Formats: sequence, C-alpha cells, structure tokens
Amino acid sequence: MATKFTASQSVEIAVPQQPIPIQHYLRQPQRLVNALVDSRRIQQLSEEVFRLKMRPLTFMSLSIQPTVDMRVWAESNGMIFLRSVDCEILGFEYINQRFALNLQGHLSPYQLSTGTRLQGRADLEVQVDFPPPFSLTPKPILEATGNGLLKSVLLTIKQRLLHQLLTDYRHWVISQTKEKALNDDNGELPIFNIE
Repeated sequence: MATKFTASQSVEIAVPQQPIPIQHYLRQPQRLVNALVDSRRIQQLSEEVFRLKMRPLTFMSLSIQPTVDMRVWAESNGMIFLRSVDCEILGFEYINQRFALNLQGHLSPYQLSTGTRLQGRADLEVQVDFPPPFSLTPKPILEATGNGLLKSVLLTIKQRLLHQLLTDYRHWVISQTKEKALNDDNGELPIFNIE
C-alpha cells in the first residue's frame, strides 16, 4: 500500500537596494539552481532542466539518495517557477519502481514602499510503496517520520536560499557593473613603450 508524505515551506526575503533590479538577475534560472544546491551536485540537461543529486536521506533504517530532474524557468517579470519532471532512487530498484516525487515552487519579486521583497513557496509530495518490514509499521508512524523528513529537506533548501541568493545577486551586480564600465570605456588599450 502506498504511503503519501507532504511538506510545504514559504519564504520571504528583503532584497537590499542594488544598481540593477533583482528581476534582471532572476531571469537566469541557472543562478537560482546554483543558489539552492551545491554546484558539484548539479548537472544541466537543457536550458531549463537540471539534474540534482540530493544528499543521502535516512528514513528510519533506510538510506536513500534521490536524483531529481527539475525544470526551472523564469517569466519576463522575474517570477521563477520550478517543477520536478523526473526522479530516481539510486541503489534501491524496489523503491525506485514504487517511488513518486512531486515538487512545485515559485519565487516572485514585489515592490513595497520600503523596497523590493521576494516571496516564494515550495510544495513537496512523495508517494512510496514500502517493502516489508516497513509495510508492517503503523501508518501514522510512517507518515510522521516521512513528513518530518520532507519538512527538513525543504527547510535546508530555504536556509541555503536565504544565505546564497542575496550573496550571488550581489556578486552578479558587481560583475555586471564592472563589465558595463569596461564596455563604456573608449575601447582603446593603453600603449606601452617597450625598449
């Protein structure tokens, strides 16, 4: 019998004033992916699809390592969406064939008189048909453990987003500003006399 686990997480971030609005930064979904997950665990499959190799998760006595393919795309207003399109559990074929993961989320900028804020939400749902002896475990215990695990996964992602996103945005603004300054120069290189 399949057991369903769910978790949701909301986030709100105050964005410090920068010379380039964050909407421009958010039009590059790969930057958001890099802010959410360590770049060593990301493989870009196409312009909008990324394979994320998650850290091993321990569920009761079972250790699993999901690999999730995520589609991440941005709209012109800077709103970003993400949706899982595929998932694989490495090393456990029995569970892999009986495992479904659905992750949906969004992050959008909005203006207040005090400045720009980002508001987002992620909803994660996992459905799995456990082998014995897990199938003999009372369902409320399975659900409480599974829901707690999903909540901790989303909380980890939220903490990383809060820390990494604004740092990466600041670095991006600095690099864009330097690039623009170089392009605005007259383009002539200084001449050095070598004798």
